[in-house]
Amino acid sequence: MDVMNYSDTRARLKKVMDRVVADHTPVVISRQSGESVVMVSLADWNAMEETLHLLGSPTNAKRLKTAVAQLDASNGRVRELVPE
Repeated sequence: MDVMNYSDTRARLKKVMDRVVADHTPVVISRQSGESVVMVSLADWNAMEETLHLLGSPTNAKRLKTAVAQLDASNGRVRELVPE
């Protein structure tokens, strides 16, 4: 994760935002008189929120972990998509 100070980020804001979106790499923005913040793309933020939601239920988290373990053990099934 890259770290930039506030002044450098402000001077290159469009370039920094474009890189965060294109590379899916967050940037930490440090400030002299305040807590640092993280810049992350909306798509990445939504993905993190969805993951937190799905893992927020212990039952659902257990089901997901079991499914991942089955896929890792090559016990998954290939299915065709249902046409719309």
